[in-house]
Amino acid sequence: MKTTQQPMYPRPSPAQVARELGISEHAVALAYDAEFIDLHIETFIPRRLWGYDMQRDNRGAFPRGVTFAHLDFPRAWQAGLSGGCWSITTNPIRSESGRWAAFQHNLDALVGEVEATGGKARVARNIREYRAIREAGAHAAMLCVQGGNAVDGAPEGPLSIRDQLITRITVVHLTDSQLGGTSSPLRLPGASKGLTSRGKTHIEQLNEARIFVDLAHISREAFWQAVDVHDDSQPLICTHTGVCGVKDHWRNLTDNQLRAIADTGGTIGVIYQGSFLSRPGGPRDVEMVIEHLEHIIGTVGEDFASIGTDYDGFIIPPKDLRDGREGLLRTVDAMLRRGWSETRVRKVMAENYLRAFERLRPS
Repeated sequence: MKTTQQPMYPRPSPAQVARELGISEHAVALAYDAEFIDLHIETFIPRRLWGYDMQRDNRGAFPRGVTFAHLDFPRAWQAGLSGGCWSITTNPIRSESGRWAAFQHNLDALVGEVEATGGKARVARNIREYRAIREAGAHAAMLCVQGGNAVDGAPEGPLSIRDQLITRITVVHLTDSQLGGTSSPLRLPGASKGLTSRGKTHIEQLNEARIFVDLAHISREAFWQAVDVHDDSQPLICTHTGVCGVKDHWRNLTDNQLRAIADTGGTIGVIYQGSFLSRPGGPRDVEMVIEHLEHIIGTVGEDFASIGTDYDGFIIPPKDLRDGREGLLRTVDAMLRRGWSETRVRKVMAENYLRAFERLRPS
């Protein structure tokens, strides 16, 4: 796409970056040329916790890529990210009204962070806006919510979110809520594992508002109930997960779950949390991510795999992926080293997500 604006942070040449990281110049050039989207970025968490500066390059900052300090706007740009799904995570301890008030405050703050880039990043509410932002040479920030209970106290639930600023809501997070059960072992004793009646209404309202229903973190029982309730003319997504076909884990999706999402035309983003990806005797670097992507491709095809790092989401990535700029570029390099066609790599980098986004919100 045509670029008319100065980048938010100067990029060295592909040759220079390739030498620095020990990867191919082809990989860096492709990352800079292709559409490249991370489906789940949590950098707003450290910004809320201690005022982490999203506007500067935090390479080497404490805690040096272990749990936090993975990414920021400059490194997102230097990695080649044309777009990112920047998330607001819900605090489940607050009351209903408290969660709704906090969400509105945090939404204003996250929009403010995007605006603070001086137009080098801009909010994209739909595919038309995404393309316009990219035509101007800026980064397209798609705003998301982790934990649908953020809007429990809203007058009309998800329909209360103004101006279609939120493009995706993860129905549940790491705790059970009034919407349904989490996949996490941190579940409440005796709580239902399925969707509640409020949870079913929540999904219907997400469909009405044309907000992506994100099935990351949800219990398997609630997953299938959500599939049943969901409007199958809209794509389902799971933005940050591993797959049980490589590593059987409570946080990961089974092959049947992969098929259910693919059947709606959605996509599945692979997370960078090492413990969700690593199998006994398997790799301990970027190849863990590639194994999970390859399993998705082998199960449902190359049109349904994406990248959803969960950077800054209290994760511990493999050592070579702990800096977001390096990690994203190493991922492109690893896909090419596996002998994937450039067509497949471009699909995983962004095209699979953009296809689903266009179906959900053409304008």
